[in-house]
Amino acid sequence: MCRHLAYVGASVTLASLVLEPPHSLLHQSYAPADMRGGGTINADGFGAGWYPEPGGPAARYRSAQPMWSDASFAAVAAATRSGGVLAAARSATVGMPVTDTAAAPFAEGRWLFSHNGVVRGWPHSVAPLAQALPVADLLTLDAPTDAALLWALVRHRLRAGAEPGDALAGVVTEVAAVAPGSRLNLLLTDGTAIWATAWHHSLCVRTDAHGALVASEPLDAGPGWQEVPDRHLVAAAPGSHRCTPLAPVTATTPAATPAPRATAGASTVRGAR
Repeated sequence: MCRHLAYVGASVTLASLVLEPPHSLLHQSYAPADMRGGGTINADGFGAGWYPEPGGPAARYRSAQPMWSDASFAAVAAATRSGGVLAAARSATVGMPVTDTAAAPFAEGRWLFSHNGVVRGWPHSVAPLAQALPVADLLTLDAPTDAALLWALVRHRLRAGAEPGDALAGVVTEVAAVAPGSRLNLLLTDGTAIWATAWHHSLCVRTDAHGALVASEPLDAGPGWQEVPDRHLVAAAPGSHRCTPLAPVTATTPAATPAPRATAGASTVRGAR
């Protein structure tokens, strides 16, 4: 399995999220605390995405190397600041390629996406869902992996105007119905808010007035971290988050569940389209 995180809020360096905390993503790449039977280290590449300009498209750094062996990234991370970040360390499913393009984040415009988990029965289990995608989307997948296909499924819904929470929830429940036992922790941001699913894997959230952080594991022992319950969708923005149960998986699972409203008696978290 993989480890990932997303942050939105006051501008920070990539290093302050990915490299410097006691249990940073770098530390989790070689010493994860909660893999839940899904491997021991995350050495099959990594990536980070951020927003050079507020409201603009995302930029990315991706590598097939283990995070700890890429000396160039440390310099980039220390010098790069952003109010929105998504980063991931990859543990590839056996048989899937280890290439730069197979590493998260996957991106389009302002969207950044990551998958922590595995699709059981790949690729045959999800072939019926893939058939609903435009052929051009299948021909231009970043890599022949379950994560890249999940991104294509989510992106297809976003392009059609779905709310971010609906897009994630719909894909998770549909994939879980045709591929039972899958681990489907999906993570999505547009640089202003975060949406994520906890589906048979670890996920936690911390919010305060300055920012919101969703991560596979807490980055430190500080207060404020809350576990996202299994089979829940979390929406987070600075100062607030909300967890919403995902619909039960049945043979007639609906295409989407209601998008969460991440409120704290104030604003609602919505995604830019």
